[in-house]
Amino acid sequence: MPASSIDHAFTARGNTGAACDPTYAGALSFMRRRYTKNVKGADVVIWGIPFDAAVTNRPGARFGPQAIRRASAIFDNDPQYPFHLDLFDKLGVVDYGDCLLDNGNHQKTPKTIEREAARLISSGAFLLTLGGDHFVTWPLLKAHAAVHGPLALVQFDAHQDTWYDDGKRIDHGSFVARAVREGIIDPGRSIQIGVRTHAPDTFGIKILHGYEIEEMRAADIAYAIAERTGGRKTYVTFDIDCLDPAYAPGTGTPVAGGPSSAKILSVLRQMTQIDIIGADVVEVAPAYDHADITAIAGASVALHYIGLLAERKARLEALNNNNITALNQGSGI
Repeated sequence: MPASSIDHAFTARGNTGAACDPTYAGALSFMRRRYTKNVKGADVVIWGIPFDAAVTNRPGARFGPQAIRRASAIFDNDPQYPFHLDLFDKLGVVDYGDCLLDNGNHQKTPKTIEREAARLISSGAFLLTLGGDHFVTWPLLKAHAAVHGPLALVQFDAHQDTWYDDGKRIDHGSFVARAVREGIIDPGRSIQIGVRTHAPDTFGIKILHGYEIEEMRAADIAYAIAERTGGRKTYVTFDIDCLDPAYAPGTGTPVAGGPSSAKILSVLRQMTQIDIIGADVVEVAPAYDHADITAIAGASVALHYIGLLAERKARLEALNNNNITALNQGSGI
């Protein structure tokens, strides 16, 4: 039967619960989550950063957050594959909207992102960011490391992003090198998956190259990630050009020879042992997309992050309930 209301992004009364908007209509927040600037009590905050002034090839990722939100409409209300549950039954997720940036003064961009990210993280919510080009990960890493200390980095990418810069450049190809030099990430606990280009330095980060992962099972890739991160607080960044251009044509610097979306989504699905404290998906540039292929892939990556968080919350609740039951039984209640 038809839903009694539409535009769940505005009509929702809380942060949990499925939406019932038609997939072809209604306000396009991420997966129809409630649009709000009040993140109190939210488990997850979705945030867009429409910035692409750091690209070295094709611009257009500033439209990425819009495209990912639009593509996510097909995931809004059903139990989500492959998690077999309503992701929003108990997990409170809100869409905070986008970061307001001064398009005429890009030198202010890093601090603007870092400052607002820090405020969102301080709420206690998990921050899931939709880019934007890959430079936005730099201030996001700084904001998360300020809370958690040096982080393990899991980077899905066709590029290492370890090119030299002077610490001031606005460049999407050097943020990893900067993060290592400044102690934001621990290279000994960090890993890059899908790399198909060469950079001057690895900085000690483990690399699973494109051809290498082609010969590996998804389970083996997930195991390698778990082994490398070793229980450390982990930030996951997903450059959509990790995927082969057949699966993600809408991006600024596509590189042939990459994995399928099915394989990498399977890797994400199996990252249940990773202590993920923040995540993003970046470099979706819809002007080069076809039939929303890339936007759907980006939305699917974000959905998998949320699925892992929903499962983690369910496990913690079950553990707490079991502990309470055991205490009650032990005390004869």
